[in-house]
Amino acid sequence: MAKRGESGGDAGLFESAAPRPLADRLRPRTLDEVVGQDHLLKPDGPLGRMVAARRLASMILWGPPGCGKTTIARLLAHSTDLHFEPLSAVFSGVADLRKVFDAARARRVAGQGTLLFIDEIHRFNRSQQDGFLPFVEDGTVTLVGATTENPSFELNAALLSRAQVFVLNRLDDAALEKLLSRAEAEMGRPLPLDADARAAVKAMADGDGRFCLNLCEELFALPGETVLDTNALAATIQRRAPLYDKSQEGHYNLISALHKSLRGSDTDAALYWYSRMLDGGEDPRYIARRLTRFAVEDVGLADPNALTQAIAAWEAYERLGSPEGELALAQLVIYLGTAPKSNAGYTAYKASVRAAKETGSLMPPKHILNAPTKLMKTIGYGKGYEYDHDTAEGFSGQNYFPEGMARREFYQPVERGFERDLRKRLDYWAKLRERRGEE
Repeated sequence: MAKRGESGGDAGLFESAAPRPLADRLRPRTLDEVVGQDHLLKPDGPLGRMVAARRLASMILWGPPGCGKTTIARLLAHSTDLHFEPLSAVFSGVADLRKVFDAARARRVAGQGTLLFIDEIHRFNRSQQDGFLPFVEDGTVTLVGATTENPSFELNAALLSRAQVFVLNRLDDAALEKLLSRAEAEMGRPLPLDADARAAVKAMADGDGRFCLNLCEELFALPGETVLDTNALAATIQRRAPLYDKSQEGHYNLISALHKSLRGSDTDAALYWYSRMLDGGEDPRYIARRLTRFAVEDVGLADPNALTQAIAAWEAYERLGSPEGELALAQLVIYLGTAPKSNAGYTAYKASVRAAKETGSLMPPKHILNAPTKLMKTIGYGKGYEYDHDTAEGFSGQNYFPEGMARREFYQPVERGFERDLRKRLDYWAKLRERRGEE
């Protein structure tokens, strides 16, 4: 059985003496040491129950880079005494699969099962994916595939019907803090960061544990007396470890840094990350799209003009081109950073979607249904409807929710910006509705 650090074959004679990256040295040895995936691995989680029963089903682990997919697969094999056989869909073909299946058959005769781990399984084409099916069905292998792409779009329906899909989370702040603490324990000294810079490291990691530990390794290489603040951290990282690759991790790290800086109303930090993205070669149209999303999601109705400004800046870039158009986007960054923030509209929308799914078959109340035919009038369509404009307040206070569904208050405006006025309106209408109910 492969041990930590091995890839299924025999370890080299001098492997233990070779330098190993910090991320590899801190690779979990047991499932209990895996961070950020308790929803799957705790005793009452689906993978925890499988391990307790020592019976693994074939599965697809779907999650972002650095969340522990490979490590979990390796530890699942170890915990259930299966031989761990890793393959990468990027580097493997049909011949490699045949060898694996032949070896798995021989191993099965000898009394040991095989966990076949395929990284980037979505890179296999449809016919290659179909080739797994007989060996998964007859138990020759227990398949564990890892993917960063949506399995619904990238994997065959036949394969998905034979494998459970488990969604792994990006590592949250608490999980990343555990990794930082483990790195410090491994190195025997604290990271050369003040409190704000430490928080910045976790924000820049954007849920990627491997990236976080690689960044720690760069920081531990600094002179021992160094203590970095956020500005020095940014300068150090920019010089020592360029993070931007507009098609991979850096792309998502920096757009996350820009988004979160805006959300935190740190306009100067947001301008910095915006400039870093441009310097890295990012398409300004992508940034414009994300800034428009921010205007809707994080500013919302606290400042309805934010969306207008976003569309105007985007249009200005399209008309001016580079480099002049990038100033319009910089102006938008400043506007959004200084705007009042509210996600009340976003939260209300999500809550209403959940309610719609829960109660999707309920009919609207009859009094708000049109009655274009005599039959519809006879059965009560439109009966009792009050025309709001005919009331003194322009508000009838009638019930517009489905019959059998209690009134829900999805939208909860904050006491910031324009939403203060919206709160007053909603409170006024609530009082009128209450008064009407008492009459």
